[in-house]
Amino acid sequence: MKFSLENKSAVVTGGGSGIGKAICLALAEQGAIVHILELNKEIAEDTVTQIESMGSSAFVYCCNVAVQSEVIAAFEEIKTKGSIDILINNAGIAHIGNLENCKEEDLDRLYDVNIKGVYNCMYASIESLKKSSGVIVNMASIASSVGINDRFAYSMTKGAVLTMTYSVAKDYLADGIRCNCISPGRVHTPFVDGFINKNYPGREKEIFEKLSKTQPIGRMGKPEEVANLAVYLCSEEASFITGTNFPIDGGFVTLNGS
Repeated sequence: MKFSLENKSAVVTGGGSGIGKAICLALAEQGAIVHILELNKEIAEDTVTQIESMGSSAFVYCCNVAVQSEVIAAFEEIKTKGSIDILINNAGIAHIGNLENCKEEDLDRLYDVNIKGVYNCMYASIESLKKSSGVIVNMASIASSVGINDRFAYSMTKGAVLTMTYSVAKDYLADGIRCNCISPGRVHTPFVDGFINKNYPGREKEIFEKLSKTQPIGRMGKPEEVANLAVYLCSEEASFITGTNFPIDGGFVTLNGS
């Protein structure tokens, strides 16, 4: 079977909803054992239930990725169950605003989750990944590469994810570790629906259509589409790929100016 992850052990951060949940389900469908790091353990239980209904195995660890001691403790527990072959750094938070609308606490909050959280998980897993010649997939963003209005702090953090990816890919070539990142455009998740409902009451349909059309392809992405790309990058079929950023954005980066 192509893209098989049979007997592989994968760690996914933020696997309780949205893109993270879709990635967990897609990995499990290909045979991987899935370990979910989630701040809210309860929301990840549904992901586990769905994975178990497929006949696969999944486990949840209550963990704040911004706190290194919690991350290390979670990975130590995961290691008691076997190897770590795959790390998906998906957990992240957003902030809307330009430089003047970004307070120090906003910057610190985004740094802690989106940058330090990625660092913490790679740091805690790197020795295990060296043993298994494993795979790292980091979730960056189109904001890593192009300017987007009112995304000052978010763009800063996702730019760091992109360059951390390049650095790790370079440093661990000799260990057989492949490290890539995915840069989604706007993806239709519960976060998007919540944002529209909160900020545009009564205009939900209008705003949804407007946001959808910012992608040249004319719609938002689906979490499953990002998950399928993640599965490919984790599989042996992608064994010649490392140190690469994969936009999945309906043409946003390359076609918006054409």
